[in-house]
Amino acid sequence: MKLPGSWLRDFAAVPADVTAVAAKFASCGFAVDGIEGDVLDLDVTANRPDCLSVIGLAREAATAFDVALKDPAADAATNDAPAGSAPIKVSLADAGCGRYALAVADVKIGPAPAWIADRLIAAGVRPINNVVDITNYVMLELGQPMHAFDAARLAGPEIHVRRARAAEKLTTLDGVERTLDETMLVIADRDRAVALAGVMGGATSEVSAGTSRIALESAWFRPQIVRTMSRKLGLKTEASARFERGADISLPVRALRRALALLQESGAGTASGGVTDVYPRPAETKRLRLRRARIARLLGQSVPDGDVERLLPHLGFGLTANAEGWDVTVPSFRVDVAREADLIEEVGRHWGLDRVPATFPELRTMPGVRDAGVTDGRLVRRLLCGAGVQEAVTFTFMESGWAAPFAPAEQIVAIANPLSEKFGVLRPSLLPGLIDSVAYSRRRESADVRLFEVGAVFAPAAEGQHVGWALVGSRGEHWSGSAGDLGFPDTRGLAELVASAFGVTAEFSPDDRLTWLVNGRRARVSSGGKTLGWVGQSAVQRGVPDGDVIWAGELDLVTLRTLRGATTRAIAALPRFPSIVRDLSIVVEDRLPAADVRATIRANAPSMLVSVREFDRYQGKGVADGHVSLSMRLTFRDGERTLTDADVQPAVDEIVAALARAHNAVLRGKS
Repeated sequence: MKLPGSWLRDFAAVPADVTAVAAKFASCGFAVDGIEGDVLDLDVTANRPDCLSVIGLAREAATAFDVALKDPAADAATNDAPAGSAPIKVSLADAGCGRYALAVADVKIGPAPAWIADRLIAAGVRPINNVVDITNYVMLELGQPMHAFDAARLAGPEIHVRRARAAEKLTTLDGVERTLDETMLVIADRDRAVALAGVMGGATSEVSAGTSRIALESAWFRPQIVRTMSRKLGLKTEASARFERGADISLPVRALRRALALLQESGAGTASGGVTDVYPRPAETKRLRLRRARIARLLGQSVPDGDVERLLPHLGFGLTANAEGWDVTVPSFRVDVAREADLIEEVGRHWGLDRVPATFPELRTMPGVRDAGVTDGRLVRRLLCGAGVQEAVTFTFMESGWAAPFAPAEQIVAIANPLSEKFGVLRPSLLPGLIDSVAYSRRRESADVRLFEVGAVFAPAAEGQHVGWALVGSRGEHWSGSAGDLGFPDTRGLAELVASAFGVTAEFSPDDRLTWLVNGRRARVSSGGKTLGWVGQSAVQRGVPDGDVIWAGELDLVTLRTLRGATTRAIAALPRFPSIVRDLSIVVEDRLPAADVRATIRANAPSMLVSVREFDRYQGKGVADGHVSLSMRLTFRDGERTLTDADVQPAVDEIVAALARAHNAVLRGKS
């Protein structure tokens, strides 16, 4: 919220130096987004609707500086309004409206006084005319949204707060005709809806240059109803932002009298008739117990009684001392205070959390059993961070069009009331969000990007926990030269690393169903016949430069958990005897997975073969079309003696023969 310093100083004698004021707000837990001249820009969290007003922020500032809170709004609202009720009858047909106040005034439409317009502009609100500007002024000053109807354009001298009828139409002030349903709350005259309760007024009763009489509304609506309407209609306003967080139910009449006083003071109009206040079920005052021992327990430090008795009344709370501490009356504008811990937070914020010593609290109960998903998530995060991959956190919501490449339509979960089209479905995979993050990094000239995420993915049947990663660029630079570009072995290696942490051996095989990956550069990851996930080169890369290659992978942590095996590793002494290495270059069909070649070698080798890995792949001159030269490095060792060429050669010959039988492999250079 933008807070003009001059307006704040009307309510509290704070320093004229807004930098000092900003520092105090920051010490009390408010985020200061910026300072422009005499205007503070404060980030008010959703649990503090009372601070979406000048008086709410002034109350915080007065407490922080230990000065009295003035209330010129209250002084101005004490003018003698006409007795009786407004000449318009009000009825509440739905409990979604807990209080409705109304007054009628004769007005002359024109520009608002400069001092009102200037403050509205400083607070980021565009002036319109004196009546609308005064309603906006009161909303910013006290936190109570208001609305003015052109009384002559209302059908009959009556206002009804009711649910909308099925398919009822209403054109709102933004010129959009909206179709309503029975879940929505409206303000209606005798014939039709004229406003969306707590969200926006209707065009049919809008105040215009020809308006001479207004019906001025000041009401309280249930937060859940306003929030649901706002989201269903995709309509966010200053009024809805306050009502959906929880407005002050004691404020409507006071705000209405303040607006009438400003109309009279500015020469814009005078009240005609009294104020109607329909308040069928007055709210009960909330009372809480605050204990000294509990303050010391939660803050880790005792707070002197005098400080508690100074701070809480400054913030609007009523205190009555008792043997253990105090009985506290919670003001109606503090909708966020519901328990003793909330009161202790208020004491701590203004007493000074910097005065609380850095000590661990005493543990009185045994820690609960940690959820397996949390434990495994932390394990995987440590593992991948150690491998040089950075963690990303992306939205679980996404566009339906962006989700389409990663799952069939029937497997995509749509959101019934999305915040916007951009957040229309739940993600079926972690890869779309990671690709967006890679694109963001690449646009900011990050050449080598390695990201992973541990998070939830969604299908109609269930929610799962996955780990996914996306890699772009090189393996790294060194003064001696580049380590080369990232490739399939890197994404495969991460899959093997994660699987090994669960004691699972990952197996890789081609799978044509992985349509979001490049054909020939994709593989399904499995173990014991159960699918774990996939690895490969992404075929979709929205926002990523065309020349980039994204190597990605995703594994199902829930399935890995069910397959969890022994993760302890036997400790063995370093080998006493040297090894013998043999390199084989064989020509095979390029469709043959290297994993099949390795499996054949191991199945036909003696126990002295301790390692087999491919170190080169070549296609080109000297190799027939549709074939590839694959170079394998075989390492032989015996734990009891030194091997000789005579020991190893028979094993190599048998391996070559087995490769020829199983895969029609030919040694490179032999026909």
